[in-house]
Amino acid sequence: MLIPLKEYARRNGRANTSVRQMAQRGSFQTARKIGRDWLIDEDEPYPDHRKKKENK
Repeated sequence: MLIPLKEYARRNGRANTSVRQMAQRGSFQTARKIGRDWLIDEDEPYPDHRKKKENK
C-alpha cells in the first residue's frame, strides 16, 4: 500500500526533508511523485548508504 513520504518518515524515525531529498535523488525503488505529492510503498526498507569501515 502506498503512503505519503511524511508518514514513511515518521514510521522510520527520519526527518521529512531527508526522506523527500532521497526520493528526489532516486534512492527508493517504490517512491513515486503523483501530482505534487510523493508516495512510497509502506514496506520499502530505509536504505543505509553509509560506508562501512574495514577491520584491520
